[in-house]
Amino acid sequence: MRLTLFYDSRCPLCVREMKALKSKDVFDRIRLEDLHQPDFSARFPDLNVERVQAIFHGLRDDGQWFYGLDATHQAWSLVGRGWLTAPLRWAPLRPMTDRAYLWFARHRGRIGHWFGDPGDIDCERCRGGR
Repeated sequence: MRLTLFYDSRCPLCVREMKALKSKDVFDRIRLEDLHQPDFSARFPDLNVERVQAIFHGLRDDGQWFYGLDATHQAWSLVGRGWLTAPLRWAPLRPMTDRAYLWFARHRGRIGHWFGDPGDIDCERCRGGR
């Protein structure tokens, strides 16, 4: 099974996570698609770039879509680290973690810079823009 992840290469935290995922992807199960590639909209005409920037998207090779923390959990599970993200999907915690994810996604640029992410990535969201 393979998973395509649609990510924002102008988001330092997103880039960091994609690099971490690929470093663990010894069986090449994760395919990364940068939504800022010039041909992205032509190759994925049904995807709304603004929505992909707002909520992480993953597409499994069987056609099933995953969003937010579900996409994150699918990805880490494919590289053998699903136990790290599984608690985020537990039924009692899910409503709270989903709300926290939406807040985190909205503020990921600023949060990333708190953790020392590189400042050379041009990201309006990272500067507090929308």
